Parts: sequence; structure tokens; C-alpha cells
Amino acid sequence: MGDTIRFGVSIQDQLLARFDSLIAQRGYINRSEAIRDLIRSALVEEDLENDDEESIGTISMVYDHHTRDLSDKLTEHQHSHHKEIISSMHIHLDHNNCLEVVVAKGKAREIKHLAHELIGTRGVKHGKLMATTTGKNL
Repeated sequence: MGDTIRFGVSIQDQLLARFDSLIAQRGYINRSEAIRDLIRSALVEEDLENDDEESIGTISMVYDHHTRDLSDKLTEHQHSHHKEIISSMHIHLDHNNCLEVVVAKGKAREIKHLAHELIGTRGVKHGKLMATTTGKNL
């Protein structure tokens, strides 16, 4: 980690007041830490645009487990990406619905492809990919 550099920022009072309210709600101890997190978030988003970037993703899906062959199809997709998948968790939400969370690591393009395959499977009600980088460039 490099040296810490101080710099000034000009900002409108109303915008700063909203920012201060936001950082208080999120529990930041000061503006500097909140700004550092915003910068890191922007850098991660930029890195993830590079399909070759090493990334980590959690793919969350809600589906009706009574949908014919859906569990088998999801398992097939996961087996075809066994090199990227680190872990998965299956949770019974109620009599009909399940939540499945898949954690994968690999090139951004591979993680996105896996997420699209899983979420796009007929019978998945909702799905979301939350991706980040390994943090090596931060």
C-alpha cells in the first residue's frame, strides 16, 4: 500500500449534506473512508468490463422446484462449469420455492456466461449476478 495523499474537493453544500447523511446511515467513520469505497467500487466496475479480468461472482436464483426437470437442468449447467464453481448452497424458502446461490471464480466472461445460463433456464423466477474482482488491483 502506498503513501496517503490528502486532496481537497469542492462540492455544493446540499450534495455534501446528502452525502454526509448517506455515510452516517452506512456507518462510515469519516468521509475519507466513504470516498475510498466509492473509488474502489468504480475501479472494480471498470475492471469487470474487461472480460479477461479474474473475478468472483455470486449467482442467486429463486425458482419453483416443482418445475419439470429444472433441478436437473441447473445441475447440468453447473457441472459444465465445474472449473469455475467454488461452492453452491440450496435453501428451501417455502413449499414451492427454493433459493440457490452459486459462487464462481474465473474470467469475467466465464462468470457472466454461467450466470446467463443459470438465470435464463426456464423455470427460474428471478436471478442476479453480483460480481467483483479478486482485489489484486485495488
